[in-house]
Amino acid sequence: MNDADQPRHRVAAIDIGTVSSRLSLAEVAGGRVLAARKHTEITDLGQGVDATGRFAADAVARVVEACRVFVGEARAFGAEAVSTTLTSAARDAANAEELLGPLRELGLIPQVIPGEVEARLTFYGVAHDFPGERIAVADSGGGSTEIAVGSYLPESGVLELERVQSLDIGCRRVTDRFLAGDPPCGADILRAGRWAAEQFEAYWCDLPDRPERLVAVGGTVTTLVALTHELVPYDSSFVHLRSLSALEVERAIDRMRKLPAAAIAELPGIQPKRAPVMLAGAVVIRELMRAGGYDSLTVSENSLLAGAASTIGEVLADEQPAVGWTPDLSRLA
Repeated sequence: MNDADQPRHRVAAIDIGTVSSRLSLAEVAGGRVLAARKHTEITDLGQGVDATGRFAADAVARVVEACRVFVGEARAFGAEAVSTTLTSAARDAANAEELLGPLRELGLIPQVIPGEVEARLTFYGVAHDFPGERIAVADSGGGSTEIAVGSYLPESGVLELERVQSLDIGCRRVTDRFLAGDPPCGADILRAGRWAAEQFEAYWCDLPDRPERLVAVGGTVTTLVALTHELVPYDSSFVHLRSLSALEVERAIDRMRKLPAAAIAELPGIQPKRAPVMLAGAVVIRELMRAGGYDSLTVSENSLLAGAASTIGEVLADEQPAVGWTPDLSRLA
């Protein structure tokens, strides 16, 4: 039975990251997303986590309030099932239960997922746009960057992944660890770049046969496209599958490197709440591309959320999840 012949289900996927909390409301059939809309809030859960190893109380409050809104939207949408994933910041925080408990009180079943599962879900969400093509997918977030290389064969529903790794490199982590000044000094920007480069080079050195196409997801790359083209208002249809060159990334860094966060927030295409971590994010993307030898990358609006929605659809269709991971699903009353 192909996806068109399968029953349609309305599902919700919530992903709580280091910088943003996101919701996708999707219609799925089998393992394919037929239509979806997203809601993103910059909640900065990773505030101070790299230094303290703990969530800040105000960061927890921001996430819980965002998820309260998401639950209301999921109910209004008629979602049959909801998955709730947490990634890098929640993996690092010793007091994660201070967030997980309130999420359960909202009727959610939160899952702190390993970096490899995060990478698999992201790859699956992206690869539907590149059927049968061997690609590298990088998800550069606030606390970590996941890289996966492989291909998706839709005819057989097989996900073939050759190398999957999660690296503790992200825009919030790099900002907190290296870029303390506002604006940071040039020497600190160089140190941040060298630190990221060493880890990315180790990944690519172990993969001599690199795919021709690098696809990147996450708020940093989508915002870099918005900044490059001065998108006001933001247009996801323009950004999706747009090429971003290494030269454009370098120009964005040059544009931001001497500006305080308040001035970065005023640049056309920048979300004000993302401004404090945008320079670090751009440095991370530059080093990712340099280490892999890529002059350009393809930006995708699909991500872990799309992979999670597809996986929920597989579970509801009684199919084995292609990513090799099964979400715990909540059913909202």
